[in-house]
Amino acid sequence: MEELLDRVYFQNTVQDYIIVLSAIFIGMLLIKYFKSTILLRIIKWTESTDTKFDNFIVEGINKFGIPILYFSVIYLSINYLTLTPRAQKVIGIAVTVAITVMVVRFLISTVLLIIRSYLHRRHPDKDAVNELGAIKLIINALFWFIAIGFLLDNMGYDLTAIIAGLGIGGIAIALAAQNILGDLFNYFVIFLDKPFEVGDFLAVDDKSGTVEHIGVKTTRIKTLSGEQLVFANSDLTGSRIHNYKRMQRRRIVFTIGVTYQTTYEQLEMLPAVLKSIVQRQEDAEFDRAHFKSYGDSSLDFEIVYNVLRPDYAFYMDTQQAINMAIFKEFERLGVEMAYPTRTLFVVNQQQEFAKAQQI
Repeated sequence: MEELLDRVYFQNTVQDYIIVLSAIFIGMLLIKYFKSTILLRIIKWTESTDTKFDNFIVEGINKFGIPILYFSVIYLSINYLTLTPRAQKVIGIAVTVAITVMVVRFLISTVLLIIRSYLHRRHPDKDAVNELGAIKLIINALFWFIAIGFLLDNMGYDLTAIIAGLGIGGIAIALAAQNILGDLFNYFVIFLDKPFEVGDFLAVDDKSGTVEHIGVKTTRIKTLSGEQLVFANSDLTGSRIHNYKRMQRRRIVFTIGVTYQTTYEQLEMLPAVLKSIVQRQEDAEFDRAHFKSYGDSSLDFEIVYNVLRPDYAFYMDTQQAINMAIFKEFERLGVEMAYPTRTLFVVNQQQEFAKAQQI
């Protein structure tokens, strides 16, 4: 038995290999026990607390700390062996790659958590995870690009020459993709400034509809007639946008005309009648009602009120109720609504000629 343990393979005895494997096995058992008992209890405890910071710490330990412990057990155990220079170099590269991957994943998670917290503070009623969109992809690409450069530099490659070569190519790509980069920049403007969100009803020039998707390059809007409009992000940020979803109230101005045969007493009571009609409507705030002007064939009254809900259908229901009430009240009062009329004065030419002869 001792002879077997003393045999040498690749500069190490069988006993050395057994010690290393035993250390790895015992270390993994301890880590697994820690994860399944102690860490699980800590996770349950953090779920009962009000703050989210402790949840993030425990989640970070579970996602990054446990893999690092596994890797550390393997690395420290292997260091017990006598390794060749080539093997040491391979292990060194593996350690660098592993540490880089863990650090990058931790940084990405931290940055996304900060952005998610920022979105949650600004819009507590929305799901911040769904709003990250392409930001998550861009953050991942940026951090992994830096990480690859770090790895290449540690492996002995001339990073300056690589970056210079990529820089020349990047200038060419940037010139060829100016519009795409402009839309990408404006995506960040939309994401951070929030002029509109998915679900908002927008009017852009003569186009209007509900926002369905905000992408890296384009924003898609579904119109009332059913078709989908695709806007470049640059076009939207450079346009005057009416966001009806964020409208808290609607100011309504409409005019109604009565005939010139209306008596003075009737004209005098009409502003109060119109005011009473508007005030009877739910979520309608009366502003004013005035005898505005003398029209070509009508005496015009202007009525102004506010609808305290942004819903368009509710506004139309309110206006319809007001119109019906005005019609009923005018009918009761005997007030006639005006319509375009023209009065013709017919002159008898023979009578006019006879009068002229007599003079």
